[in-house]
Amino acid sequence: MEYTRRYPEISGFGVKNAIIDGEVVALDARGRPSFERLQRRMHLTDPEPVLLELFPVTYMPFDLLYLDGTPLFELPYRNRRALLDELDVGAPPYFPGDSDLLAATHEQGLEGVVAKHLDSPYRPGTRSPWWIKVKNLTTREVVIGGWKPGKGRRAGGVGSLVMGVHTDEGLTYVGHVGTGFTDAVLDDLYRRLRPLEIPSSPFHNQVPWRNRWVRPDLVGEVAYTMWTDEQRLRHPVWRGLRPDQNPLEVTR
Repeated sequence: MEYTRRYPEISGFGVKNAIIDGEVVALDARGRPSFERLQRRMHLTDPEPVLLELFPVTYMPFDLLYLDGTPLFELPYRNRRALLDELDVGAPPYFPGDSDLLAATHEQGLEGVVAKHLDSPYRPGTRSPWWIKVKNLTTREVVIGGWKPGKGRRAGGVGSLVMGVHTDEGLTYVGHVGTGFTDAVLDDLYRRLRPLEIPSSPFHNQVPWRNRWVRPDLVGEVAYTMWTDEQRLRHPVWRGLRPDQNPLEVTR
């Protein structure tokens, strides 16, 4: 698929006889990848100049698949990477490391790392045991203000929970969490939430989708990767109820 009209910034590499694997990113003011900023460009096939200026993107190359017609899939990653660096296409640095490197990305507010074995071949279209995505996860308490009805296997019950925290404005929506549940946990949540149903939203701000609302009496714990620019929890995963916590004390 042709993407250079959508992202004209990536069309100037000047490398004609290579296939390079990488990722288009939009950076925030601190130089961190921002999915929210990238979303402003993702669905525009011919962006206006003002959007190119407000939400610039860049291409982060990290692997080399073909060079001058020669496939490189079976070369070790260290060799492919050395050839990529010789092309001078702005590939970001890579670092050998362990948990200290992951801790450094956490301090920078980054989602995590992709750890690649230096001797690994390239396996397109499949999960590789030599490449592992390691995410930085933070846990926190959230107030349950409702649930989104489930579909498919979850039809007739809870599909996801509507999360909030207390701010100066009141209970503030911070996202839905729909992963990390077993069927037994969802059934238990349904039994606990049904008696708490109320006719209108307990949140002061707008909440997407059609939801069933409840009194914000229950507190749960979730793991997540970061706060988004819209003040939502990114990639939340349910950890369990926290009956020991007062919902009024769950604040931002």
